[in-house]
Amino acid sequence: MRNAIFAGVILLAPLANWAADDIKPLDVKLGLWETSLTNQMSGMPPIPEEVLARLSPDQRAKMEAAMKARAAQGVKPTVTKSCLTKESLANAMTFGGEGNDACKRTVITSNSSKQDIRFECNDEKRSIKGTGNLHVEALNSENVKGSGQISTGNGGQNMNMQLSFSAKWLSADCGDVGKK
Repeated sequence: MRNAIFAGVILLAPLANWAADDIKPLDVKLGLWETSLTNQMSGMPPIPEEVLARLSPDQRAKMEAAMKARAAQGVKPTVTKSCLTKESLANAMTFGGEGNDACKRTVITSNSSKQDIRFECNDEKRSIKGTGNLHVEALNSENVKGSGQISTGNGGQNMNMQLSFSAKWLSADCGDVGKK
């Protein structure tokens, strides 16, 4: 599971390198937001060969069984709360990946109500390649929805992820929720 998340982050984290004028902030309210994310994966995460080589056959079988068991459970949404600030809105899609240039990003559409992004990544250090699309739409100032598709692989293992999310504004006051 951790490796599946890692593979997704490999592709999403480098999106921080967009030039500031490429992304136009969505016209949404600042403050506390609640997001429901649904992520469906197929295939095995592209785990580098050197990592797989360190696993015993039993460990590898357990990992594969755990991934299959997770897939059999079906899609379950993950609900989180976050604090949207003026700074985080201006730095759309940063995901904490400053300084990583393994991805080529193409902003297809970016305006106050919609963002469409295509990316292609090649992390030679981990022998992982991937492509993806992300669509984010502000339905109004208090509701956002989005979807995305990520395909990643390392030659021997390939994984596809389909994600969708909806987010709603809760309050101008973030309370105890950390600012992101």
